[in-house]
Amino acid sequence: MFTGIVAAVGRIESIRPIETQAQAQAQAQAQTQPGTDADAGVRLTVNAGTLGLDDVQLGDSIAIQGACMTVIEKSATTFDVDVSRESLNRTAGLETTGEVNLEKALRANDRLGGHIVSGHVDGLGTVTRFAPVGESHELRILAPAAIGRYLAYKGSVTVNGVSLTVNSVEDRANGCEFSINLIPHTVEVTTLKHLAAGTKVNLEIDLIARYVERMLSSGKTAGL
Repeated sequence: MFTGIVAAVGRIESIRPIETQAQAQAQAQAQTQPGTDADAGVRLTVNAGTLGLDDVQLGDSIAIQGACMTVIEKSATTFDVDVSRESLNRTAGLETTGEVNLEKALRANDRLGGHIVSGHVDGLGTVTRFAPVGESHELRILAPAAIGRYLAYKGSVTVNGVSLTVNSVEDRANGCEFSINLIPHTVEVTTLKHLAAGTKVNLEIDLIARYVERMLSSGKTAGL
């Protein structure tokens, strides 16, 4: 679990295809150079920036742009994760090198500064506006209708791993557009500063809203 409070901005330094066992055997028999598999995932090497790794063990979870990943290798300043093709198809920002939001998994005695975040991306949104408004920035995102049903005025949403408060919600024929006010600090210390109209972002709905929807829908199905 996470809080959506970004601890550091790191950087994806390298992306390597994950060789499948079948590929490795075929290449060993044919004595050929390693190839790639369009259905295979990738291994990322991430420079952790100011995120301390002294207390990180192999197998620990770190959220990268809001997606929970498992540490499989680490050094003093970097860590590696494997990302499946399924995860790549359902997220944004993990297939290219560049800056990423990082957060280590929540400990039982940590402060919950944002809201309860699982690190499981529910879908992709598209930025429709990112512009200064006074001292802050207005961020508007078009979300799929399936996600829009969970968005509410003053409710919580996670965008690229950042816990944010929804300022407005407008249902449209092509989805649901919601707006967020970003204070200067949030823009400065996260990768949200790089957003522009047309950018895809990772969205995770509020965990409580997910359970409320499930309880209400199961009641209707049972005829309660």
